Amino acid sequence: MKINVMGLGYIGLPTALIFAKYGANIVGVDISKEIIEKLNAGEVHIEEPGIPAMLQRVIDTGNFKASLVPEKADVFIIAVPTPNQQDTFKSCDLTYVKQAMLSILPYLETGNTVIIESTVSPRTTEGIIKVMIEEAGFNIGQDIYLVHCPERVLPGKILEELIFNNRIIGGVTEACTKRGKEIYELFVRGELIGATASAAELSKLMENTYRDVNIALANELVRVGDALNIDALRVIEMANRHPRVNIHQPGPGVGGHCLAVDPYFIISEAPEQTTLIQAARDINNAMPQFIIDKVQELMQHYQSKTLTILGVSYKGNTDDIRESPAMAIYNGLQALGQFDIRVYDPHVTQSFIASNLEEALTGSEMALVLCDHDAFRSLLSEDFSSMEKKLIFDTKNCIEITDVSINKYNLGNFNWSETNYEGKYAF
Repeated sequence: MKINVMGLGYIGLPTALIFAKYGANIVGVDISKEIIEKLNAGEVHIEEPGIPAMLQRVIDTGNFKASLVPEKADVFIIAVPTPNQQDTFKSCDLTYVKQAMLSILPYLETGNTVIIESTVSPRTTEGIIKVMIEEAGFNIGQDIYLVHCPERVLPGKILEELIFNNRIIGGVTEACTKRGKEIYELFVRGELIGATASAAELSKLMENTYRDVNIALANELVRVGDALNIDALRVIEMANRHPRVNIHQPGPGVGGHCLAVDPYFIISEAPEQTTLIQAARDINNAMPQFIIDKVQELMQHYQSKTLTILGVSYKGNTDDIRESPAMAIYNGLQALGQFDIRVYDPHVTQSFIASNLEEALTGSEMALVLCDHDAFRSLLSEDFSSMEKKLIFDTKNCIEITDVSINKYNLGNFNWSETNYEGKYAF
């Protein structure tokens, strides 16, 4: 089986490599000449455990090559980005999907399968992709099999979850669904769940929207606790001891190309029916400013000017800064012009990021933790010894330090006292 995978980013590349590992002949296609050259030289442009070794393995077996242009194949998988448009409801921008489709149309032959893995708004596969293929002279379900098969993986565990997670196979016809299952049976050990293409699209979007809404609930609880001088983290801990309650953990916002993006694809298609989803988006979008306000309060109280941001990726142990709330906080603090700001992230390479932790913390007066990398979870009190003032604001609640010489504040518990109702906080 020969497969073209269109788009070699955080989803396309692992998908291409896993198919190649299980014996498929893969042509990975991307518009970036730099990415193509790196991959063919055995170099990886994204950070994900297991990817470098697997790339080298499938290059050695001859099952994978990268190319700027597609080739004739049995299967075409589209895994390109779908960002938000800058319209009222931040609808799905299908530019890259359409470009990918146009690029493969000259190579399509009867019997081929086209699979959309890109996250798209509901009814895109049937309403847009199907039409493009039909206009090229093919009948869907007879000449060409068209499927929407959304990815459902967690960064940091992509290769494992590609194999063991259940997979939704959304065919435009029953024959399309059947063909899609036959393709993914090559490596998927989870259940292959048959569905219509539109149901598969909406299911993927709701999986991420569910998490976004629940994180928004936790973040709203933090703001309630802040207003009422109640420890929100303790409230979450106690409430989650109820057998049917699972409040998520709060944070500085949500990011990445899923939670911060996908809910808008539903909103834009049904704006009058999505008031809850829209409210959740507003709450999570407001969290970076909430963090900025708290930083200003703490810096003013401690009469401090220098702070160090720890982590700018949107998720722990990744280099992905797409839609990162940490970046929004960094940019917002910079715009204030009040502070000397340093940044350290062991996973992200940017010109403004310090080369090591000691350089970033020496002489600093606050450590602002915005990402829960393992490298930060393992920090000890002595790691902060070079700071001018030992002040930590941990928005991810991931650093366990009990040293009384360090003033540590958590998001959801700003070290107030339940008996102290006179002042805002017990600084």
